[in-house]
Parts: sequence; C-alpha cells; structure tokens
Amino acid sequence: MIQGDIHPDFWAVARALERQVRASGGGASVCVYHRGEPVVDIWAGVQDARGTPWRAETLAVSFSTTKGVTSTALHLLADRGLVDYDTPVAHYWPEFAAAGKETITVRQLLCHEAGLYRLRGLIDHASRMLDWQHMCEALAAAEPAHRPGERNAYHGLTFGWLVGEIVQRASGMSFAEFVNKELAEPLGVDGLHVGVPEGERHRVAELLGGRPRRDAGVDATAQESRLLRWSGRAASLLRLPFNPERTADALVAPGILGFFFSPEAVHAPIPAANGAFTARSLARLYAMLAGDGELDGKRLLSTGTVMRATEIQNTRVDGVVPFPMRWRLGYHLAATTRGILTNGFGHFGYGGSGAWADPDRDLAIAMITNQVAGTPFGDLRMLRIGAAAVSCAEGR
Repeated sequence: MIQGDIHPDFWAVARALERQVRASGGGASVCVYHRGEPVVDIWAGVQDARGTPWRAETLAVSFSTTKGVTSTALHLLADRGLVDYDTPVAHYWPEFAAAGKETITVRQLLCHEAGLYRLRGLIDHASRMLDWQHMCEALAAAEPAHRPGERNAYHGLTFGWLVGEIVQRASGMSFAEFVNKELAEPLGVDGLHVGVPEGERHRVAELLGGRPRRDAGVDATAQESRLLRWSGRAASLLRLPFNPERTADALVAPGILGFFFSPEAVHAPIPAANGAFTARSLARLYAMLAGDGELDGKRLLSTGTVMRATEIQNTRVDGVVPFPMRWRLGYHLAATTRGILTNGFGHFGYGGSGAWADPDRDLAIAMITNQVAGTPFGDLRMLRIGAAAVSCAEGR
C-alpha cells in the first residue's frame, strides 16, 4: 500500500500513514527530513473518487498550511532589507492607512495582532476571493476590530492578502511568481503553488470528505453561522474567554463551505488557504528553516532572520482559535500527540495537512491529504505522524 522511499530508522512513520489511510480513505503523502537529509518520502491511497492511485507528483490543496509558505516569502524580503517587521504596513501599501490603520506594523500582521481578521461582512460571497484587487481594496478600507497589538485573533483568510500584498509591493512581482522564482526554484521543488498554473492542474487531487451538506434547501454556511452565533452567546453567558462568534467573523462568508471544493478555487492565488503542494516541497522548505536558513549548502535566509521570524510573539489564548497558538511571525507552535515541541514551529491546515520544523532535532515534516476531516483547528492525523517522526529521530 505504501509507496516511495524510507530510511529503515523511520518505519514507524510509514506504519502510521498506512493505518491512517486505511481508516480514513482518500490519499496522502508524507515527507520527513532529518539532519538535512530526506529520510521519508512516501504516499498511499487514491487521489480522486474514481480510485486513481496517488502518485509521487500528486498535489493537494492544503488550506492554512499555505500561511507558512506565505510567511516564508515575506521573510525572504525582510532578509534582503526590502521589508522591515516594525515598519508600518502603509509604508509599502499607502492605501492601507485608511480607517485608522496607519500605525499597524508588518509584525502585527504576521502575529495576528492587527485586528483585521473579519471576513464576514467584508465580502458578499466567497467567490470574491478570486479577485486579488477586490480583496486588497476591501482590506485597505476596513477598520480594525480592536486596537492593533491589544490582542491576537487568527486572521484565518485575510492573512493571505494582507501579507501577500506587501510581498507584491516590495518585490514588484505577483505573489505566485515570487513564490515560484524565489522559493520553489531555489529549493529545487516543482510542487509549491499558491494559485496552480493551468498546466499543473491535472496533478491536483480531488478533495474528498468534508463537503457542505444541504438540508431542505438550507445553505450550509447559514447553518454554520447560526451554530457559531449560538455558541458565542453561550460562551458570553458562561463568561468563557473565547467567543466562537469571532471564529465565524474570521472564517465564514456566504458560499464558503462549497467554494474550496470548486474547480475555480485552485486557480487564483489565495495565500492563506489554497496552496497546492507536495509533501516533498513543504518538507524541503521547512528543512531549510530547521537548518537555520540553509539546505544542501545553499543559504536562502540568514540565521538572524530565521531567529527573528521564529521568536514567539504572544502566548495569550487566541481570539479566533480557542487556545494559545504561540504565534511567531507567521508560524505557530508545532504539536504532536507526544506534546508541543519546545522550539518547533510551522503551520497546520484544515483537512489534515501540515508542516513544521524542529531546530532542536534538525527535523522537518510535512503531510498532505485529500481526505478532508478534523476541525479548522487541527487534526489528529498530522499529530500522530509528527509523534512517529520525533520518536524515530530520537532513536537514531
């Protein structure tokens, strides 16, 4: 069932993947780097409902795992002196200064403290996310939900255009072009896309599971919104520190549950949510980060930039995600079923994908899957794969 290459010391990772694919269906791939070398590059299962076997080159839409790639793109510009974390965003994007946002810094965007997490009310339909200019104009005109820096609240979808527009303004390239030329090509990977080119779309696995339900003609988005509003009222009544209504503000817009299952969703770049990757490409990116910015003798980032990018910025309970995320500059904590890795960082995505680096063990791991399951806040499959990889690395 499992195909690919694996170092004998890491067989536990293959067994974990095989159990998961047998139990959940669909397909998946996993790649692990240890001490700068690939030790796991495996895949299993199917890439569509017809049962087409998963292949080495299969891509999967990986939802919020995309934010780790987007953040790394910005760190390349910071490393070159083209972006400064503590400079106001409006320095690079003058229109952004509207509605009292003139002092919001790049750092506050990256660690989710800008107060611009609201998607609900920003757009009238999820299809608007296909229009980069519309999204940037809407965000430039938006008013923060709270005083910037006062708290952190996960910018679940808005993060991509906020950070991506800075990348475009500072680099003079489109976001997709920058990722391809400045990340994918130097890393030597062919499966790192935010906005999949026409010629590559045949490689993208069909998303299975997690599709929106429609009961008696009622829109699933409306159902979810009502549930979140009810949960928010209950949380307020019980004086809980987390309000699920903010989660709805960040993640819900009309038509959104079906949007990411549509063919159009892989076309235009949505840098917070629609990256289509191979596990191999993600693991290689994080192996570079685990190696202090260097891989295979080639340096993409200085050690100082990696240190600044991965320093914890806040430890409060997040306003959108119901637990502390230990936000770095675009990355969050790295967790496994064995616990949180002290200095690990990365980004997980809805549906089961994720990638992280652990500099303490010089370990990097990535998983992609088309079997959408779990919650917007995590999935046990990635946690179990990560635990297996950590155990194997410690046993070498």
